[in-house]
Formats: sequence, C-alpha cells, structure tokens
Amino acid sequence: MVARFSPDVRVNVGVVGATGLVGSMMRQLLAERNFPVGTLRLFASARSAGSQVEWNGQQITIEDASTADYAGLDIVFFSAGGSTSKALAPKVAAAGAIVIDNSSAWRSDPEVPLVVSEVNPHALANLPKGIVANPNCTTMAAMPVLKPLHEAAGLKRLIVATYQAVSGGGMEGIDVLARQQEAVTDRARELAFHGDGEFVPAPEKWAVPIANNIVPLNYVLGEDGYTEEELKLRDESRKILEIPGLPVSGTCVRVPVFTGHGLSINAEFERDIDVQTALGLLVRAPGVVVSDVPNALEATGADPVFVGRVRPDRTVDHGLALFVVGDNLRKGAALNAIQIGEVLCGR
Repeated sequence: MVARFSPDVRVNVGVVGATGLVGSMMRQLLAERNFPVGTLRLFASARSAGSQVEWNGQQITIEDASTADYAGLDIVFFSAGGSTSKALAPKVAAAGAIVIDNSSAWRSDPEVPLVVSEVNPHALANLPKGIVANPNCTTMAAMPVLKPLHEAAGLKRLIVATYQAVSGGGMEGIDVLARQQEAVTDRARELAFHGDGEFVPAPEKWAVPIANNIVPLNYVLGEDGYTEEELKLRDESRKILEIPGLPVSGTCVRVPVFTGHGLSINAEFERDIDVQTALGLLVRAPGVVVSDVPNALEATGADPVFVGRVRPDRTVDHGLALFVVGDNLRKGAALNAIQIGEVLCGR
C-alpha cells in the first residue's frame, strides 16, 4: 500500500468547498470513518467566510479560500469547481499539503494521478505536483466493476449508456428537478378538472425540462458531437485502467432521479469470460456488491457500487452486458477522495 504519512500519526486536514453538497459529505465522512484528523480547517467562498459549522462536536469557522494561508496542512480535499482548483491547488500544494481534487481540472494532466482507491492506488506512489485527481462520478461507478474483469479477460471496447441523477449538477440540479416536479404536480391537479392538456415546464439548466423527462444532452458538445461528460467517461476510463487506446462510446443521459448514477455497459474482451466467472470475480471485488436488480434507491447512501443483470453480449466474440449503479455524491465524489486520503495515511 502507498503511504505518505504514518498510520499512527494524526494529520492536519483542510476542505475547500466545505459548504457545498460534496464538501458537506466530505466533512461527514471524515467523522464517520474516524479519519486521523489532527486539526480540521474549512474553506469556502467569501460569501460563506466567517460562518460556523459543527464538526465532530466542534464549531469550526469557515475561512475565505481565496485569501487563506494554507501553511501547516497535510492533506486538503478540494470540491469547489475546476476554476477554483486550477487557481488554488498549486498554491496549496506549494505550501506543503497533498491536494485531493474532485473537479475536472487536473484529471487529464499526465503528472497528476487519477485514482479510484480500489482500482489503482499504486498510482499514488508518484505525485510530482502534489495533486491527486478524483474521477468523474459516472466513471467512478464503473471502475471497481471493470477492473477485475479487465484483469481476467483483457478489456477491448466499451459501449456505455448512463442514467445520471440531477445531484451530479450540484444543488442547482436538485432545485431544478424539485421545482419542476412541484409545478407539474400542481398543474396536473388543475388539468384533472379542466382537461387542458399536459403541462410542460420551461427548460432550466439542461436543454429540455428534467421533470417527467430524460435529457440525452449533458452540457457542452465537444469532439465529434460527444458531450464533455461522454469524453470524460472515455478519457478517464483509459487513464485509470491503464489502457491508453481503449475504444469507448458513451451516451450520457440525465434522468429525473435525485441521487444515484446508473450505467448500462456492454464490454468486449480479448479473451472469453462467461457470466459465472464474471460474477465470481465481482462478488470478491472490493467496493462492489452483486445485486439482482441494482437501482438508484439501493445505492443511495451506500459506500459500494452495485452491479447486476450480468449476461452474455452475443454481438461480439467475447462480451458481457451488465448494469451498474453508484451513489454519485458518496462513492462518486466524497468517499473516494477520503479513501485516497486513507491510502496516503497507510490505513
């Protein structure tokens, strides 16, 4: 196991973006998992600076992330967006801390390891910039499942369709779905009496309404008409699994679910792997639970990812079809970051 700190020594920890969805969960998990915290400092925007939050029986004052002095910290978890990470992570690393970043800012940097704790912790042995990147929450769910299958049969190609919860878009995504659902429900009551036709809310955040709908266009279009989310899935899978030329085609879809990202995966392999062999590997895989019907409600609040519907894909010589679900806020973001910290602490 890679370790930078002694398992019996407490470390000084910071959280940047401590008041957001993922930052709040990071605070929760540091306490839940008895992370070896010596002192904890919390950072957020100037708007939140000066306010206090409770952590593990203490009242901690939020500091302004942009002006704070980060000297004396050992590990700093970032969940404040790509622009903040680009600006502040090098400064924090230069002050002596290891940065574990949850944004997309550093994932493609060849000098920054992209790590899933159960899959490639060995990548933490070399941290030339003092920064570690956390994968996208969609990629994260697939990696603990694909790693043992790849080791057994050699992953050759991936076709993936996702079913992504709105919380992947932060508090704004949750608010948009809640507001649109309420509007649709209220209008449905009126229509029951007046029969004017179905009510469709105006689009917010995404290209089309999310309530009672699915959105097959996640944000910005990039290379060959694929969205940024789909390109992240491709590029991050290649880096984490250490298969630089892996062909990956993804369609990332937002669905009206608050928490829990699902992925329908068709995986082609170099060598034969049957369903029973695959299930035997997955039952033993760290961070994975085999489920008859993996679903978002089952995954919400849980540490592992859930996999099921494992069956042959007869469209290729050596293929499997399967379905994976993970809590995008917990394992998909906060938990993996904390687990990386635990690896660095030799735990």
